[in-house]
Amino acid sequence: MIKIEHLKKEYDNVTPLKDVSVEIHDGDVISVIGPSGTGKSTLLRCINQMEMPTSGRIWLDGEEITDRKCDINRVRRKMGMVFQSFNLFGHWTVIENIMRPPMDLLGKDAQEAYDDGMRLLHTVGLAEKELSFPDELSGGQKQRIAIARALAMDPEVILLDEPTSALDPTMVGEVQAVIRDLATTGKTMMIVTHEMNFARAISNRIFFMDEGGIYEDGTPEQIFEHPQREKTRRFIRKLKTIELNVESREFDFPGAAQQIGTYCARNQIAFRTAGYISLAFEETVQMLLSGMEHPRIRAVCEYSEVTETAEWTIRYAGKRLDLTEETGDLGMTVLKGITSSMTYTREEDSELPNCLRLVIRKA
Repeated sequence: MIKIEHLKKEYDNVTPLKDVSVEIHDGDVISVIGPSGTGKSTLLRCINQMEMPTSGRIWLDGEEITDRKCDINRVRRKMGMVFQSFNLFGHWTVIENIMRPPMDLLGKDAQEAYDDGMRLLHTVGLAEKELSFPDELSGGQKQRIAIARALAMDPEVILLDEPTSALDPTMVGEVQAVIRDLATTGKTMMIVTHEMNFARAISNRIFFMDEGGIYEDGTPEQIFEHPQREKTRRFIRKLKTIELNVESREFDFPGAAQQIGTYCARNQIAFRTAGYISLAFEETVQMLLSGMEHPRIRAVCEYSEVTETAEWTIRYAGKRLDLTEETGDLGMTVLKGITSSMTYTREEDSELPNCLRLVIRKA
């Protein structure tokens, strides 16, 4: 078990951790989420003593590891660390990267370290790469090797600091699959991640960090579906929605498509559905712009993980304009093909009185 009391970490211009107190139980799989700059990575680095806390205390299995008399190197052998930047030794082969830590730090002989290394390579699906060098591997393969290297020390605790953030989107899945398998082994794990569906799927606890500490601690269901505190609610809603505002006829549609693509990737929305979401926005706005000299359009898309549906709510200024009545328009024909429903309402007292709701068809 890890116990933390009143942990504080100060740098010259910022204090990412002001007062963290929490207990992490054996076998917990905890995803650490929150806005950038809220101390998520700093928390992990303080736990494994790569960063010395300014104040506060940390215990591992009843031993205070923040005590100056504590043998930090011995403590670190109990903790595996996986970084976003891989940190493999480029002049060593894959198997050497995995063998050397247990040989140098645990005193294992070469044959035992080799056998364990090959077993771990099979576990992460890269046994055929044993004699390759890191620069011959893809980013996803490098991260899987980094995970195998951490496991070679047989740690009690595994800390993963944004393990997929440096990867091409096509490589994220292979690393997540390895971590998913690892999460079923009973080892204690903490994962800093921006992949919310991934965090929800593998964790039994979520730490949402803000205001210099663990702002809210709960189960995935609580944090993602029923958050108790205001900043958590705002963060989760922001993850599930995207808002685009159109105030010019020269609107940047390629830029909007990129924002929508990032939003869909973050929510792991199916590729075809993501295409429908982007196309629905573009076709609707193009149709509206054709009848507006001074456009004012606010479009909000919200995705539900529970029903796996996406819905655009598009509000716009001006006189009554119901696009659903434009039966002969090519754009409306496209919209009918990619939506399961379209409804128009008008609220006369609203700043943007016209409202069009589009439920995107499931791919």
